[in-house]
Amino acid sequence: MISKLKELILEILFPRFCFGCQREGEYLCIDCRATLDFTTRFWCLCENPQQIKSPGKCKNCQSKNLDGLYFPFSYQIPLIKELIHYFKYPPFVKDLAKVFSGLIKDYFFLLEEKPDLSNFLILPLPLTKKRLKWRGYNQARELALYFSREFSLEMRDDILIKIKETLPQTELKRKEREENIRGAFLIKNKSVIKNRKILLIDDVYTTGATLEEAAKTLKGAGAQKVFGLVIARE
Repeated sequence: MISKLKELILEILFPRFCFGCQREGEYLCIDCRATLDFTTRFWCLCENPQQIKSPGKCKNCQSKNLDGLYFPFSYQIPLIKELIHYFKYPPFVKDLAKVFSGLIKDYFFLLEEKPDLSNFLILPLPLTKKRLKWRGYNQARELALYFSREFSLEMRDDILIKIKETLPQTELKRKEREENIRGAFLIKNKSVIKNRKILLIDDVYTTGATLEEAAKTLKGAGAQKVFGLVIARE
């Protein structure tokens, strides 16, 4: 009851406006949503992103541990970039997780080769306690929570733990990112992931250093396959 009252008060004081056209009512109106250009295929992790392959069929991928990447959008789409920015930075629009969850659901519906996710375990990319305190929530966990509900999948946020305080990856070059994130993750409850297929959720894929390190840690603890799912890829 208190939570619903709080939401009502916030809605009155801070009404929602579409980030695309400023129409009042929701953060992404149906008209602006219709302008978004979805990708419709699974993407491998080749140096040249135009090399689009099905999972497990590409022999030229640069990734050593991440088995592939799902993402609905290019990060170069201005509206997507703006939505992600306000999801991660002040004023921290946490409810954008619902918007992104709906878009991701549409993306999986549009995929030319639809994956069987029935036995996948959903894991959000974790934050350190310091970063979590600053933002107030883990954006990857919010996405994972909504996604797992949409597809009736198990989601755990007590397995992949971030133990190293790192610099923001956006400020670093490729090699610096790899060094910055190395050794940043720890696995708890290893028995849960043994021989499991994992869908690791984050917001943006840039160089892939963070997801690659997380996948390496998961596979080292017994995971069978690790795929990434992000909102957008640069």
